[in-house]
Amino acid sequence: MTVTFILFLAAVLPPLYLGRKIYRLDRIEPEPAKLLRKLFLFGAVATIPAMILEGAADYILGRLISNGDVYLFVEVFAGVALVEELCKYFFLKRTTWRSPEFNFRFDGIVYAAFTSLGFAALENIMYVFSNGLGTAVARALLSIPGHCIFGIYMGYYYGLAKQADYAGDENQSRRNRRLALLVPTILHGIYDYLAFAMSVYTDANNEPRLWIIGAFLVFVIVMDIVSIRTVKQAAGEDIRIAPGYYGQDQFSDR
Repeated sequence: MTVTFILFLAAVLPPLYLGRKIYRLDRIEPEPAKLLRKLFLFGAVATIPAMILEGAADYILGRLISNGDVYLFVEVFAGVALVEELCKYFFLKRTTWRSPEFNFRFDGIVYAAFTSLGFAALENIMYVFSNGLGTAVARALLSIPGHCIFGIYMGYYYGLAKQADYAGDENQSRRNRRLALLVPTILHGIYDYLAFAMSVYTDANNEPRLWIIGAFLVFVIVMDIVSIRTVKQAAGEDIRIAPGYYGQDQFSDR
């Protein structure tokens, strides 16, 4: 029982910690806890269709592509990154696009980050219970922040899309909704490609090649630095995008 509880905490605390950090950046009008819990839960639910679609993609691509290098590239970008980000985006948009609470641009980042962290939490539980505490440490440092960053960029463009929607600019709104899916998919794909490449492209001793390790570390560090600057700047430049705030009395659980 104690071991199970420790593993559970090791799996869920990192995404909860990052969610709190994002929440605290939303200083003008913090989002209702009820809505954020719903997004976190739906993010976790999104892992179910994602696993099903990933399994189908792996089956189909394995029969269509015989070249190992091409298969790895297509699999991580289309069969994993696109599938996971699409599932997150589906629940994000279904839950928040018409919500009266979505009245500030930074709200998009908060919503997408909580959805992504819910996805990361359930995924993390499955990995940690299968592989132990060592996996929890590695994922707390890499995979969980990765999902949070993908959510930040999804939310950045999602917020811009909502701003354009309120302004009546459907073309700009549609363009930013596409970017809300495309940008995190590209970042996710690069991350997964380099991570998988370390176990695929090895030297004579079956060790990852140094250039792949270096490329992965550089990518993660740069992505972390840029995303931190982006989310802080977005929080500092947050603006009201709705014509007026009309949802305050609809949620009492804040």
